[in-house]
Amino acid sequence: MTASPAPGRETDIGAFLRARRAGVRPEEFGLPVLGRRRVPGLRREELAQLAGVSPDYYVRLEQGRSHHVSESVLDAVARVLRLDGTEREHLINLARSAGARSRPAGAPRQRIRPGVRVLLDMMQTVPAFVLGRRLDVLAWNPLGDAVNGFSTWPAGQRNVVWRTFLDPRARTFYRQWNTVAAETVAFLRLDSGRHPGDPQLTALVGELCVTSPEFARLWAAQQVKDKTSGAKLLHHSLVGDLDLAFETLTLPGEPDQMLVTYTAPPGSPTGERLQLLANWTVPGADPVRTAVSPPAGERDR
Repeated sequence: MTASPAPGRETDIGAFLRARRAGVRPEEFGLPVLGRRRVPGLRREELAQLAGVSPDYYVRLEQGRSHHVSESVLDAVARVLRLDGTEREHLINLARSAGARSRPAGAPRQRIRPGVRVLLDMMQTVPAFVLGRRLDVLAWNPLGDAVNGFSTWPAGQRNVVWRTFLDPRARTFYRQWNTVAAETVAFLRLDSGRHPGDPQLTALVGELCVTSPEFARLWAAQQVKDKTSGAKLLHHSLVGDLDLAFETLTLPGEPDQMLVTYTAPPGSPTGERLQLLANWTVPGADPVRTAVSPPAGERDR
């Protein structure tokens, strides 16, 4: 018996494909532009022609009514829409989930392996933390906490997306807040395609769409992006600006958990500020006293 499309998934794949069609002009493929067009970009029948499928087949794909879509068809659609590797993965996930049977209402609790906790604690000079599904913050080391303040976040709100949009301090903490906001939503979109029907993600997105116009606008844009590496420009309330590089490593055996590390060149202003924060993580250290202490060479003058 053929599975019926899961409730709501037609909207997901349809919205994604419509957004991508709107960004491609027919002139780019040498197609004539005749008469007034009601929508920007490629029409459904034009995309179907360029992808080598029938218009009816493409309409069913966009509506989530086409079961067991071949990878070659999805590749052809991705080629016409000029999707990158991450966007193509997202399209495949949406196409598969559109015809899938209903999924369990809950998801297993995210747990950190003991060995990962030991690894975090051993990384004493590197801010590090682990992100899970929906960008929940699952664990961190002392220096990661000193940089981000995870331990000050309420237990029910230890989520990067929630903090980015609903914590007023995030606007000054992230010196490139607009970039961080867009990339965060784009990764959450990717996660939603990998795990369709997640009730916790649905609740998070619903809350943010209601309370944050910026999130609602970015969520509707249908952008997807993976979290791999790059720069993170922060403003720390005690040590000032931090110009950091980040690397994201998927943990072996845990495809939904990512170890994130921050680094800075030794001797750089950010490197020295990280060292200062690392000193403060020593038990019994007084951040205020340390911050106002003179350099070592001046103490005996």
